[in-house]
Amino acid sequence: MNRRQLIQFFAGLGVVASLIAAPVQAQDKPIKIGVTAGPHAEIMEQVKKLLDKDGVKLQIIEFTDYIQPNAALAGGDLDANSYQHQPYLDAQIKDRGYKFVSVGSTITFPMGIYSKKIKSLDELKSGARIGVPNDPTNGGRALLVLQAKGVIKLKADAGLKATPLDIVDNPKKVKIVELDAAQLPRSLDDFDAAVINGNFAESAGLSPTKDAISVEASTGPYANVLAVRTADKDKPWVAKLVKAYHSPEVKKFVLEKYKGSVITSW
Repeated sequence: MNRRQLIQFFAGLGVVASLIAAPVQAQDKPIKIGVTAGPHAEIMEQVKKLLDKDGVKLQIIEFTDYIQPNAALAGGDLDANSYQHQPYLDAQIKDRGYKFVSVGSTITFPMGIYSKKIKSLDELKSGARIGVPNDPTNGGRALLVLQAKGVIKLKADAGLKATPLDIVDNPKKVKIVELDAAQLPRSLDDFDAAVINGNFAESAGLSPTKDAISVEASTGPYANVLAVRTADKDKPWVAKLVKAYHSPEVKKFVLEKYKGSVITSW
């Protein structure tokens, strides 16, 4: 075999080697999952440990808002996310055309009303300022909580997409101030009260069971979900992700860590 033939021979071996190695590299690529800081991230760390044992590498990426995790999933920067409840996901799919599907329920955070100025909603003064999330579904959910507690009354057909414009009765003339959900805990001093999502309350050291002056009813449609692109829903890693999340180990962690302020939904 002459020099030229040797070069061609070893070059061919290199191509074969790369073809053989390619599937291994693809399997070694971590699954990227987006979460919000706090319980979602903490629980996913437990899921990651279980997936490691199952040969699945998980990369957890934290976000501080409700918009980017879905945008990143749609753009291919994430493979899955775990931070939103089903009504919010449904609204995002409808409004933005995302081709997503939920593949499993995760946890429920009861929404609470918090205040540094009053101990009861009965103490609300005329013209009190109440902060609520500014994203459509969580804002509507917060208004429904305020309605359930007798603070305001909404149009009969307002539903989860209620906005301050849907308020038809406001006995104490409270002023509803919309703010990014993640900013509400740190802005609590600026309000007479604020309706805060459970995950952001937990991240700020607030417990619905200890610190809230009023809490959303425990029953409702607000279970959080694992979301993936519809095209990926039948991939093997998805089933492994759901199995790890729905494990007895994760359920025990949630119960012991959050003591009822976060509830498993499976």
